[in-house]
Amino acid sequence: ALSEPYSVFTYRYFINNWPDLCFLAMREGRCVGAIVCKLDLHRCRGTHRGYIAMLAVEKDLRGQRIGSKLVRLCLDRMKSRGADECVLEAEVTNTGALGLYRSMGFVKEKRLHKYYLNGSDAFRLKFLFKLPEGFDDGIGCLGAPGESCYTTEREKRLVQAASEAEEEEPAVV
Repeated sequence: ALSEPYSVFTYRYFINNWPDLCFLAMREGRCVGAIVCKLDLHRCRGTHRGYIAMLAVEKDLRGQRIGSKLVRLCLDRMKSRGADECVLEAEVTNTGALGLYRSMGFVKEKRLHKYYLNGSDAFRLKFLFKLPEGFDDGIGCLGAPGESCYTTEREKRLVQAASEAEEEEPAVV
């Protein structure tokens, strides 16, 4: 069962905008699994971020790699379209989903407290198709923030000033 089932309008949004990232797993003419994804430009990082909005497999058929095949299909499609990363949320108690994603190379990025309407927490999981620009320079997994992350000109100046202060040679006393 999904932590929070989407409305039909949400499904239409994904299917209409990213039909090549939405798949059904069929067996003997009936749907036994589905995945709904998207791929967008991440506004703050300037990276192409995939998102897995929903993965569902019929309960009696779990453990038969249907979910893994659907995820792999979407990850391969995202990679071919230039994705830098893919993210998703999974309920902290959903050990099956967490295990599936871990086995495919996803890592926990952060815990989202009271993420779901029922008050449950979620983990944000991330899959990196390639290391971000600046990773080897010690910037970290997020990479350097892009211009669009700053909400005001003042915030931009403060971040630039802090960055310049870090670059200055320390005084020897």
